[in-house]
Amino acid sequence: MSDTTEKNIKESPAVDPRLYATEVHDEEVGIVTKSGHLHTDLKGRHMQMIAIGGAIGAGLFVGSGSALYKGGPAALVIGYLIVGVMLLFTMQALAELAVLYPVNGAFYTYVVRFVDPSWGFAMGWDYAIAWLTVLPFELIAAGITIQFWRPDLNVAIWVTVFLVILSIIQIFGVRGYGEVEFVLSMIKIAACIGFIILGIVINCGGVGDKGYIGAQYWYDPGAFKNGFNGFAGVFVVAAFAFGGTELVGLAAAESANPRKEVPKASKQVFFRIAFFYIVNLFILGLILPADDERLKNSSGANSSYSPFVLAIQDAGIVALPSIFNAVITISVISVANSCTFGSTRTMQAMALRGMAPKFLAYVDKSGRPLWCVVIQLAFGLLGYLGVASNGLDVFTWLLSLSGLSYFFVWGSCCLAHIRFRMAWKAQGRDLREIPYQAPLGIWGSAIGLGLNILCLIATFYNALYPDPNATPDAEAFFEQYLAAPIVLLLYLFWKVYSGNWRPWVKLADIDLMAGARPMEFDDEEIEPPKTWANLPMRILRFFF
Repeated sequence: MSDTTEKNIKESPAVDPRLYATEVHDEEVGIVTKSGHLHTDLKGRHMQMIAIGGAIGAGLFVGSGSALYKGGPAALVIGYLIVGVMLLFTMQALAELAVLYPVNGAFYTYVVRFVDPSWGFAMGWDYAIAWLTVLPFELIAAGITIQFWRPDLNVAIWVTVFLVILSIIQIFGVRGYGEVEFVLSMIKIAACIGFIILGIVINCGGVGDKGYIGAQYWYDPGAFKNGFNGFAGVFVVAAFAFGGTELVGLAAAESANPRKEVPKASKQVFFRIAFFYIVNLFILGLILPADDERLKNSSGANSSYSPFVLAIQDAGIVALPSIFNAVITISVISVANSCTFGSTRTMQAMALRGMAPKFLAYVDKSGRPLWCVVIQLAFGLLGYLGVASNGLDVFTWLLSLSGLSYFFVWGSCCLAHIRFRMAWKAQGRDLREIPYQAPLGIWGSAIGLGLNILCLIATFYNALYPDPNATPDAEAFFEQYLAAPIVLLLYLFWKVYSGNWRPWVKLADIDLMAGARPMEFDDEEIEPPKTWANLPMRILRFFF
């Protein structure tokens, strides 16, 4: 890089610290509170497993049953595929930003920095609240899966057991999170592969008394149910199923080698979408009819009505339903483990920028955001509400806060990447300085953002009209769409509190170099030309 370029960088206007808060302006834009440092203990194998298995949980193994019942097998596959493609572009955008800026808070920090502090404040708290409220739900869900074997035992017993297990994992910091995810994800992946093989055998008549099934259930009761209403209903279930994929970006700040591992892990999203989700769901739709009344109860972690368990039971296999229920239990524990990572890192990053109470910024000598962990585990105590007679009604409303959170966060990631690329061009920077570039660049993020908006619209329609004969109901609507007004209130609150009513950060005011790790390259170095000869290798690198 020339001296003239470096001089221009130093003299370029930085983001006004008052947009974030006042006090100290640190190396990373907007830092107002000093704290200890998070440890970089996540290795390549941890990042791979977080990417591949981090979001394989009750959303796939149980929630897919309700989506199958609402929309039919074709709507199930298409809906999950649309959300999956959207996430493929989102993760590529997030990987580009995370490699160049491996900072604490990841997407929350990028939104604050490249889009608007108020929108970043809304996204940060929306995401943190989502994980905070999901944890007690997952603890109850884990207890419900145990009732598959021991219905005589109170769920509160298992809430206590799993909360203690999570507390022990926190003692080992981010390394503990990584190791637990590595082991649990291996089990989940093995279960997905095993079901694909078993599903093919069942479909071909190798097990059970149904004989060869083929595509019979796609004709009777049919590939689609409830028209567009049923199709739109798949999106919320799919979003909840894929939730947690973005944790790879959040983990970049604690990765030993983010430049190498984050892009590799992000590309694994393609395999999870194409193999572990789409293939499993396609086979599920072949061996279980969409009009099976038992699927009405496929929600939360009611593993007794998991479509995977039901398909195995219908095939007359005795031992496998219990084994698959154990996999669902492991999956729920894995998601609960992710809760303690997602919320704590986001709250700690927000506290550093004055957008959360100052004490939450504290990081102890072991690299743990201690007070954030305490708050997350304290939310786990809400799991005892599930024992109360109306406790699950409370959780319906708590989970409505997180229902749309993922669409808002994923769309904001794409928007932050678009704004980053626009600022990079406006300030005359060279694209070769970006260590990892999303294959489709700004256009991939535009597609991802557009798909997020379409999913929000479809979910809005489904919240009003869940089936063709439904009439709008306020309670049913807000059970699905409560996150939207909450995000709006958070956004307006920070606008009023900060007194900054600018709709976005000006491109010229974005500080592109604070906390950045750009590539150092020779001025004479040129990118290899794109030819037909290297096209296969370029396609391979796009996915791998």
